[in-house]
Amino acid sequence: MPPSETLAQTIRYRLGLTGTKIGCNRAECGACTVLADDTPIYSCSTLTHQARGKKITTVEGVAAPDGTLHPVQQAFTDELGPQCGFCTPGQVMAAVGLLKKNPKPTVDEARRGMSGNLCRCGAYPHYLAGVMRAAGRA
Repeated sequence: MPPSETLAQTIRYRLGLTGTKIGCNRAECGACTVLADDTPIYSCSTLTHQARGKKITTVEGVAAPDGTLHPVQQAFTDELGPQCGFCTPGQVMAAVGLLKKNPKPTVDEARRGMSGNLCRCGAYPHYLAGVMRAAGRA
């Protein structure tokens, strides 16, 4: 693999995990968000070799082995978060990372935690409500 290959490229094109989206390819939109050791990162601006030794989780890895949705995925569905769906994997990963670090965020903390993810449809209130529902504060 070339030393300049990004984690997003490796995830999508070498591993075939296409849930991680490449939107801006400049670390601005959040569509490529994955977790590295439970911390959200933009995979489009992280070189694959930089992830060596870290536990990388993509959106494909958050549901239970039996297919049960992760509480964030279920909450986003319940709150009608996804519209076009392009940003949804990144939104899910940002929310999962946020709730791992802060299981009971305030609305302002959740808003800040999700602020690195852009939504072309403007579904921010739905995603925010989903985070709060997943945190048990709906």
